[in-house]
Amino acid sequence: MSEEKDVNNNKIAMDRNQIEHLFLVLFYDMMSIDMYYIGIICGLLLLAWTLIRGRNKKKLPPGPIPLPLIGNLHNVFGAPPHKSMERLANKYGPIISLKLGRLPTIVISSSAVAKEAVKKHDSAFSSKTPKDAVEAHNHHKFSIVWLPNDSSRRKSLRTILNSCIFTANMLDANQDIRSTKISELIAYCHRCSQTGDAVDFGIVASDIAINVLSNTIFSTDLVDLTEKSEKKFKDVIRSITFQIGKFNMVDYFPVLKWIDPQGINGSTCAGFAKMFPIFGDFIDERLEQRKKNQKIKDVLDILLNMSEENDGNGNIDMDRNQIEHLCLDLFVAGTDSSSATLEWAMLELMKNPHAMKKAKAELAQVVGKKEAIKDADLVRLPYLHCILKETLRIHPPVPLLSRKADQEFELCGYFVPKGSQVIINIWSIGRDPTIWEDPLVFKPERFWGSNVMDIRGQDDFKLVPFGVGRRMCPAISLAMRTVPIMLGSLLNSFDWVVEGDDYLDVEEKSGLIVGKLRPLRLVPNSL
Repeated sequence: MSEEKDVNNNKIAMDRNQIEHLFLVLFYDMMSIDMYYIGIICGLLLLAWTLIRGRNKKKLPPGPIPLPLIGNLHNVFGAPPHKSMERLANKYGPIISLKLGRLPTIVISSSAVAKEAVKKHDSAFSSKTPKDAVEAHNHHKFSIVWLPNDSSRRKSLRTILNSCIFTANMLDANQDIRSTKISELIAYCHRCSQTGDAVDFGIVASDIAINVLSNTIFSTDLVDLTEKSEKKFKDVIRSITFQIGKFNMVDYFPVLKWIDPQGINGSTCAGFAKMFPIFGDFIDERLEQRKKNQKIKDVLDILLNMSEENDGNGNIDMDRNQIEHLCLDLFVAGTDSSSATLEWAMLELMKNPHAMKKAKAELAQVVGKKEAIKDADLVRLPYLHCILKETLRIHPPVPLLSRKADQEFELCGYFVPKGSQVIINIWSIGRDPTIWEDPLVFKPERFWGSNVMDIRGQDDFKLVPFGVGRRMCPAISLAMRTVPIMLGSLLNSFDWVVEGDDYLDVEEKSGLIVGKLRPLRLVPNSL
């Protein structure tokens, strides 16, 4: 009986073992089947994702691999940015992509690529990313330089500049102002020739540029060439220009904005706070004069007329605040750029006496030695224009033209993301050996005769020192009258020698405007 019970127990145990084994086999079979199908499904999903990603991924231009957090800042700011970007372009090509902190950046270093960008996509990248420095006093909300391209305020301001301030008629009407200021410059240089003192070209050119603007706008001088203590206004302008052009961490890491680690926004804010009361005093004085029916026809008068004529029909509100910000734009943009160009031109002529001799001969023949140069004479002084163009080719005062992509677009087969910074390196284009013969040689003759080149970017983009398209400098006409006459007058009235044992270097100073690092000081000898 007990044996039969053991047999039955063994059968039960065997049946249980078999059942457990059967379930185990079935479980593994099901798992293997599930894993098989799961693997197939995952593989198909991966393939679909890869195909979709490959189809939708947009190809950025080539460039160096960005580092975590800082991106490519180390690739750009170890040297002057325009030189660093030229070096990168030589390695990666005429259009490259960079990541500057959190700011995606596309750099164009070819006239052909720049031409395609502006001709086909000008409306897509005609705004500018405001620097943190210009947000002081909300200047970026009133500045024609920094307002978005589609801003109605900017469109109105540009219309005012192009139709009321920098028109041919207005420039003709103000010819006497420029002639008077340049005559004062020649008189100052004549006194220096009698005493043997050197002329600091950067300083005197800046003074003349300021006074030409101040007389055009306010009908008065703001600096005196003979008073060395009269520095407040031009020093503030120079400080503002320097701060705006300075490397600012906040521009690339916006989270630092509230800290202002380098104090740049604070410095610019202080500079603006000094400038606005000066402009405000001129406005108050003019309003009092208008009450007494004293008529003064200048730019301020035009702006105040617009202020009184605001009619609610969509015109810009030309109030005191807007007038002050516009005046700030005009002085910041028009002072150091003109002085830097004149200083570089004189430097190159001193280094290239054959060009100096040829320019003097042209002036003597067309105008007469020591005679004053008028606007009407400029069309008969082609070599003088060649000198100016060659100077702007080698030494553009603003070497990098910066814009912002308001929408994405494709350029030369590459993707330009919306919101990215787009930089045209005109310094590099001006030295490109594929389009310029002997690009590092100062050779004004390259623009002579049939090689006359438009500097407004109408024909090509080999020489665009004043910008192109919707962001072209509106004061180009004033600059192309003032600087050539200033340069020609200095050449036509004096011979020049280097002060003491000084040497003629071409080192650049950094900033928004790239001028000479060491001042150019020359001693005049009257002819």
